[in-house]
Amino acid sequence: MRRSPKETADSARRISRRGLILGGLQMSLASVLGFRMHHLQVDQADEFRLLAEENRIRFDLLPPARGRIFDRNGVVVADNEPTYRITMKREDAGDVADVIGRLSQLIELDENDLNRAFAEMERTPPFFPVTIAERVSWEDISRVAVNAPALPGITTEVGLSRLYPHGDLFAHVAGYVGPVSERDLSRYEDPPAVLKIPRFQVGKVGVESKHEEMLRGEAGTKQVEVNAVGRVMRELGRREGTSGSDIQLTIDTELQDYVQARLGEESASVVVIDLTKGDILACASAPSYDPNLFVRGISHTAFDALNQNDHRPLASKTVQDAYPPGSTFKMVTALAALDAGLIGPDETVYCSGSYEVGSRAFRCWKRSGHGHVNLEGSLKHSCDVYYYDLALKVGIERIADMARRLGLGEAPPLPMSAVTSGLVPDKAWKERERGANWVIGDSVNAAIGQGFVLASPVQLAVMTARVATGRSVSPRLVRSIDGIETPHMGGEDLGLNPNHLKMVQGGMYAVSNDRRGTAYRTRIIADGMRLAGKTGTAQVVSRITSEADPWEDRDHALFVNFAPYDNPRIAVSVVVEHGVGGSKTAAPIARDVTLQALYNGDPPLDAYPSKDRSQIKAQQERLARERQQRRDQSASRA
Repeated sequence: MRRSPKETADSARRISRRGLILGGLQMSLASVLGFRMHHLQVDQADEFRLLAEENRIRFDLLPPARGRIFDRNGVVVADNEPTYRITMKREDAGDVADVIGRLSQLIELDENDLNRAFAEMERTPPFFPVTIAERVSWEDISRVAVNAPALPGITTEVGLSRLYPHGDLFAHVAGYVGPVSERDLSRYEDPPAVLKIPRFQVGKVGVESKHEEMLRGEAGTKQVEVNAVGRVMRELGRREGTSGSDIQLTIDTELQDYVQARLGEESASVVVIDLTKGDILACASAPSYDPNLFVRGISHTAFDALNQNDHRPLASKTVQDAYPPGSTFKMVTALAALDAGLIGPDETVYCSGSYEVGSRAFRCWKRSGHGHVNLEGSLKHSCDVYYYDLALKVGIERIADMARRLGLGEAPPLPMSAVTSGLVPDKAWKERERGANWVIGDSVNAAIGQGFVLASPVQLAVMTARVATGRSVSPRLVRSIDGIETPHMGGEDLGLNPNHLKMVQGGMYAVSNDRRGTAYRTRIIADGMRLAGKTGTAQVVSRITSEADPWEDRDHALFVNFAPYDNPRIAVSVVVEHGVGGSKTAAPIARDVTLQALYNGDPPLDAYPSKDRSQIKAQQERLARERQQRRDQSASRA
């Protein structure tokens, strides 16, 4: 049926209205979309451009070059060497085990390194690179690079690692570095970002640890472009980090080398101090160890061998260990008595071989006694009875006060690990620490450096330096930082009567230069080089021991000296663990080290008594060969 003209006109009007409404809606929507697009593309263009850049640009940290360590003459003690390593990013690798499996078919992987890497992956974000293998050869690096498409997440890198070119020579002084551990991070409330760089090395012991922040430097940054899956496409720029500060020690490498060789197989320590500024010229503990083992990751077997050695190569005996000073302490007791005005140089004490205190007899080391002994003779013969008598006259408080004035009982200000303060006991200490009263027998024992008294080898060297100079000589180990000299501390007058010091120094001179002195056999005869010293023996068990006893039960042997006597330049302390006697074991080492330091090299044979020259010549030749072998090894490391 055909529509009427009226119906057709009404229908057309309705369609037109709907078209207008729909067109209006479309226009409105288009306007809104246009406005929004303008807002996003124009008004917010900078914001979205920044977000886009952040998505495709990444900033990585660059490890700084660690500051180097030198000896007093500019010889490198701790250096940096370039090394190749292989790292992995977990988020880029996908199946970590599968990628590691493919990598192991190309190069040999150490199981310990892999276990360490897996443990590190567990505690670090997936986008952090983790070291899979380090100190990799160039051939292995090339092999991995060629097969890069089949090893997602694997990256080859070149970095710097610590090198100790002299091996065990400075292990106890410079220390060593190792990868950052959880313990290292726990020291910081907010650890620096540089410590989170994979296998970043930090100081663990010694100067490396105590001056860590100076040596570490500041990290740089690298700006790289990555694709959608995080793969690096190209490097856009970098800012190199700031290298750590260089540190110069006061140690003389040649003297340190000689001392280490001279100690040989002994469990012993030697400290040599320059009396001008308190510089430590040598600071050696024997036996030692190669710190490079710890940098590269020491095996359990190698570590156990070091840790279980009864000669304790890991211990820095010069500063960590405290021993009864034995008769080397007698200068302290003598000065305390002189300072109090209680004795004179000519007053004598009769030594019958023992001394009665109450119901107890304290014995002299010489059972038959020394007869009448004055101050000089008490030091020359090392008569114990003379000092037992002084202990009753002087009292522990004066003895303790003099010991502290001479540098005992307080930790020396040295940047080394576990520096002991030793022990200078008095009445208050015993009551506080032992809950008991001080008794007169404690004073008698303390007067000869036994009982509770303890001192480290470096403290004994400081004590000797102060007796030699009358000044508050303080040991210095760091000579300069980045070429700026560090101040030397001490040097002030101790306020001791020069005549009293001269009396004690004279007794020490007699020890080594009087025919009846306990160290006469190991004297120096060169004019202007003669030494003044003191022997000491520290008991380990409560009886006199000999070489027939088990090694661990034998007495410790000690010797301290300064030289030259007329114009003191150096002070030396030697402690030989379980060496039985100071005159037999420690004194010969001290004499040889003293001459080496004074002559700045091998001394002429005529500095020694004629009867010793053939033996000394053979010893010098043997030590020269050993030292040359060490130098050859150092050259191969470098």
